[in-house]
Amino acid sequence: MFMDAAAPDITIVVPTRNRCAWLMMTLRSVLRQRHVALEVVVVDEASTDDTAAAIAALHDPRIRVIRHDPPKGVSTARNRGAADARGEWIGFVDDDDVWAPDKIARQIDAANRLGCEWTYTGSVNITADGYLMSGRPPLGPKDVVAALTRYNAIPGGGSNVILRRRTWGEVGLFETRLHNTEDWEMWLRLAKRGLPALVCHPLVGYRVHSFNSSLNVAEIVRGARLIEAMHQTTVDWGRLHRWMAESCLRRGQRGAAIAEFARAIACGDIQAVLGDLARICRRRLPRREVSGPPVATHRDPWISSAAAWLNELHAEARGATLPCRGLSRVPGAMAR
Repeated sequence: MFMDAAAPDITIVVPTRNRCAWLMMTLRSVLRQRHVALEVVVVDEASTDDTAAAIAALHDPRIRVIRHDPPKGVSTARNRGAADARGEWIGFVDDDDVWAPDKIARQIDAANRLGCEWTYTGSVNITADGYLMSGRPPLGPKDVVAALTRYNAIPGGGSNVILRRRTWGEVGLFETRLHNTEDWEMWLRLAKRGLPALVCHPLVGYRVHSFNSSLNVAEIVRGARLIEAMHQTTVDWGRLHRWMAESCLRRGQRGAAIAEFARAIACGDIQAVLGDLARICRRRLPRREVSGPPVATHRDPWISSAAAWLNELHAEARGATLPCRGLSRVPGAMAR
C-alpha cells in the first residue's frame, strides 16, 4: 500500500496534451500496478480539453500535476516530471499507452535480482479502439544493446524502460533537440552503462493511431542523423525506411510509402521489403467480423498472452464513468 509519509518505490512521469479519454485509460493502467508504492507526475502540456477536471475527479493522492503553458515538447515534459521524482525508480508512459498490472513490480524485481540499472520488457501493438494487432518478443539484453546502435530495438517507445533515479541523474536529460527519437537516444546512453534486465512478457500496450509521432518521417530522418552524429554510429537506414513506409501507409500516403520502400531497396533490403509487402497484403485481406470486447484472443501465443490483462483493463473501463466528454483531437496535440 502507498503511504503518504514514505517515499514511493517508483515515480511514473506521464506527459499529456489534449488526449483526455486515452489519458484516463493510461492512468487507470498505471494506478492499478500491483505490489509497488508509486507516485504519478502528469505533465500537462497546456491541454484545452477536459484533462485537468478528469484528473481531479480521480481523487487519487498519488497523482501530481505540473502544467506547461505554453507547451514545451515531450522531452522537456519528461525532464520536468523526472526532476520532481521522489521514487527510487523512474518510469515513463505516453498518454495513449497502457500497462499490465504487474509491469513495474516484475521489472524492479528483475533489475534488483540481476543488479541492473535499467530494465525493459515486451509489448504488443493495439489499435486506437484497443484491439490487439501485433507484437513479438524483444531481443535479449546483449542483442538489444548491440542493435540500439543501428535502430531503436526496444519496443513500446518511451513507455517501456524504467531506470534507477540515481542513474537518471548521471546519464542526463532527454535530448530536447529530438522530438520523436528522444527515447532511442536515451536508451543508447543507458546501454553504455551496462546491460539492462529483461522481463520477456508483453506488459506494454502500444497504441497505434493516426497521431503517433512516428508518422513524421522528416523528423525521424533528422533525429536519426543527429543520433548518428552524437553517438558516432551508423543507423540501419534500410530498416528505418521500411518502418517509415509502414508509417506512411497508416496515414494513407501510399505514394510516400512506395518511395520509402524504394529507399530501403536502394539500401540493399529488397528481400525484407518483399516480406513486408507480403505481410501487408495478408493483413489487408477481408476478415470476418467478430462481435465481443475490443481485445480478443489470438493464435499467436505472444499476442494472446496480453489478452487477459487487456480484457481486464477494458472491462474495468466499461464499468466506470470516464470524466471526459470524449477523445479530443486538437491540432498540435502531444505527439510521440
